[in-house]
Amino acid sequence: MEISSKGPKLIYEEKKAIKLFLWLFYFFFIAYDFFWYIVLPRFTDYGAVQFPGRGLGYWLYILVFLLLPISVSFIKKGNPYIVKYLLLFGYILIDSIDLILKYYGTNLTFASGNIVELLFVFFSPVFVNKEYYWSVTLGLIGRYVLLGLILHDTNIIPPIFVIIILSAIAFIILIRFYSYIKSLTSVHEELNKKEKLAVIGQMAAAIGHEIRNPLSSLKGFTQLQHESNPNSSGFYPIMIQEIERINSIVDDLMYLGKPREINFKKADMKGIVDYTVSLICQQAEVQGVNVEMETDATIPLIDCDDKQLKQVFINLLKNAVEAMPDGGLLKIQMKMTEESSLLIVIEDEGPGIEVDKLEHIFEAFYTTKKDGTGLGLVVTKEIIEGHGGSLKIESILGAGTKVIVRLPISQNNIFKV
Repeated sequence: MEISSKGPKLIYEEKKAIKLFLWLFYFFFIAYDFFWYIVLPRFTDYGAVQFPGRGLGYWLYILVFLLLPISVSFIKKGNPYIVKYLLLFGYILIDSIDLILKYYGTNLTFASGNIVELLFVFFSPVFVNKEYYWSVTLGLIGRYVLLGLILHDTNIIPPIFVIIILSAIAFIILIRFYSYIKSLTSVHEELNKKEKLAVIGQMAAAIGHEIRNPLSSLKGFTQLQHESNPNSSGFYPIMIQEIERINSIVDDLMYLGKPREINFKKADMKGIVDYTVSLICQQAEVQGVNVEMETDATIPLIDCDDKQLKQVFINLLKNAVEAMPDGGLLKIQMKMTEESSLLIVIEDEGPGIEVDKLEHIFEAFYTTKKDGTGLGLVVTKEIIEGHGGSLKIESILGAGTKVIVRLPISQNNIFKV
């Protein structure tokens, strides 16, 4: 991922993690060799007798410490993400060369490894980066496999098994980190959304109230003028239509400001959908859209607010018709599911919606229409969720859009269509 796509907060957190990792890396690297070359030989029969021994000798430490100023340089330049890879592959390359020089062509028993290898494995989840995790795991395992092939030594098998076991533990930790961060992100986005809607709601309630009164007067006077002079101008119907459109926008704003109380009562969903279909039939015929409706032989009465659900399906069907200005098929399916819910699927043959736009479709004031307000689907989703249901939109670019409404149903009062 490019650095420019990272926020300042993420860069700051990455720098903190990298600085801690650098301290731990060099501390454990020196402490382990000091323990192996100095402490163990003095008090036990283990450890290396000669320091620094064969291989690169002092150059091993010089080359490893050269990675430090390079790492600091990347951090200062604002590119801390590359440092963890630099340390990993730099250490693997330098240590592998040291081991090959130390054991190739000799009868010495292969004994290798530094505790920093375990640091690489266990610290990888801290970066919450799957690419780095797999780089550590495959890099360390590949290193030992390559050494085994070059040195013709089977003693590389035990460290490989150790790395595999520890990497499995690190992977579990990494997945938990991912899950935790995803949950936090989801909660943060939900809070931001609710805060935005709350502000919008307060503004909408105030503005909508002020607009509605003069709007009603304007509509009344326009209708009166039209009735008084029915043949004088063809603009009166257009004016009344546009006033109705403004009134619809105000209704949506008022709903966001203060959602209406849901008055639950038994209602026939087929009747509700038939009613909304009848409202959009004229527009559908003008645009050459054929409406096809399929329902199960038996559908249930559901507990709902029929007025609010009429608003829902007017919004959804109107969107579907407007998506096909050159005609097409609007298919409506209504069926019961095994999960005790009623499924209403509205499918059009419009141009579809791009994936990146589909992600924002339920955000307030976000719209893909030239003259849209971005409020219809927000209000629709709020109403459906208020009824204990769910709204899902699937779309394939160039093939059409499918809207799936799922509403809870009652097992009683099932009647024949």
